[in-house]
Amino acid sequence: MKILIAGFQHETNTFAPTKASYRSFVQGEGFPPLSRGADMLALRDVNVPIGGFIDAAQRAGHKLIPVIWAGASASAHVTEDAYERIAGEIVDAVRGGGFDAIYLDLHGAMVAEHIDDGEGELLERVRAIVGAAVPLVVSLDLHANVTDRMLKLADAIVAYRTYPHVDMAETGERAAALLDTLMRDGRPLKRVARRIPFLIPVNAMCTLVEPARGMYGMLAELEGGPVASLSFAPGFPAADFPECGPVLWAYGYDEDVLARAIDTLYERMLADESKWEVRFLLPDEAVSEASRLALHADKPVIVADTQDNPGVGGDSNTTGMVRALLKHHVERAAVGVIWDADAAGAAHRAGVGAHIELALAGRSGVPGDEPLHGVFEVEHLSDGRFRFDGPMMHGMRGDLGPVACLRIGGVRIVVSTIKMQIFERNFFRVAGIQPEAMRILVVKSSVHFRADFQPVAHAILVAKAPGPMAADPSDLPWQRLATDMRVRPMGPTFGELRAAASAESADSVAESDLIR
Repeated sequence: MKILIAGFQHETNTFAPTKASYRSFVQGEGFPPLSRGADMLALRDVNVPIGGFIDAAQRAGHKLIPVIWAGASASAHVTEDAYERIAGEIVDAVRGGGFDAIYLDLHGAMVAEHIDDGEGELLERVRAIVGAAVPLVVSLDLHANVTDRMLKLADAIVAYRTYPHVDMAETGERAAALLDTLMRDGRPLKRVARRIPFLIPVNAMCTLVEPARGMYGMLAELEGGPVASLSFAPGFPAADFPECGPVLWAYGYDEDVLARAIDTLYERMLADESKWEVRFLLPDEAVSEASRLALHADKPVIVADTQDNPGVGGDSNTTGMVRALLKHHVERAAVGVIWDADAAGAAHRAGVGAHIELALAGRSGVPGDEPLHGVFEVEHLSDGRFRFDGPMMHGMRGDLGPVACLRIGGVRIVVSTIKMQIFERNFFRVAGIQPEAMRILVVKSSVHFRADFQPVAHAILVAKAPGPMAADPSDLPWQRLATDMRVRPMGPTFGELRAAASAESADSVAESDLIR
């Protein structure tokens, strides 16, 4: 086969402060930087879906027609300019023809300034050109908000099964296998899909622990034979549009068998609903508990600063956890990574050993967050370039821009020029910090850090410091969610919340009239 391949990945938090521009995709911000044509084939050796697809397709003897691959860190909406430029390149290549099938490496939770369903819109534009005869296979992130339009327009869709996402390349391989099945059998796969009626906090989706681990274990057991493919996307619970939320779907040739598999998984989700809730700690609670645990530990205690995770739309620059560490006079603590290009630049101008007065970060605009004013010692400087050696992005090159290790009290802070979620321990090492030697590590991440940090952690805590990404989806000011969607596990539906708010508003008006 001749297969046209392309990728366009973005996880959109419609409540976040900063949008994804075209430059965001050029830089990559934790993803491989934007690439085109033959340069994309180098992704074969990177743990991203298109890498696994390229490897599998080339081994099968297929000819690939690479177009463009672009990804950027989670943030607010993709700008209209960025969306149209990147989607436009893909659509123009499709219009040029000369291929037998199409594979697209997408995220599944992209919202642009002008489009709610970024992936569905792209698939519709592609399908309008090629018609129904050309197989179109898609891979998605585990955090996809899978829409009916996506399911209708693609011949097959597969999603990751791990969080941290260590199986991205493997997911691309599974997409290649499904495409081979479609071409070999020469007939469309049947599909059964079902929506889960509650939003799931991102931290609960970690497949290293229950209930996610057991859910994906059951999914793997049910797949096989007449069930050609099973996928579960818990969703990305920070995109304010009606189809936000978890979805199950299956492909095969026996619709009854598919329905039974989906029903089995659906019933397990409902039975386990309370298990998908998460216990969060306030900053003082997290530092107190971490200090207690670290007292006799020979490994660091790790605290996830989850509400400022740039992987879900934060800007990695809130200061709540640093303040809590200083308040409790913690020693041998390190925080990574705070994005503040001005502070990094000031440190590089001052040099190692200098003491500089700064108002560090704290510009999120979130109530309770503010710049950290103080005198910081410049302990280490680097160009911010490193190699990913952890299991998630292994082999990829990383670039945080000029980096500084700033010390205040007993706390060392990795300050970067480029925003990126902390995926692995090398993010500390690039700033001269040996993470294993610290008593407490605070990471601007929710779950991905676990792939590399969990083996060296005495314990892992989840903190809910002020930040732009609400760890509990019920804390978000929803406006357009489906009315029957529960805003958290075991919580009220959005319709119930809206009705209660309307009643409260009516009571307030009536009370005002009585006063007058």
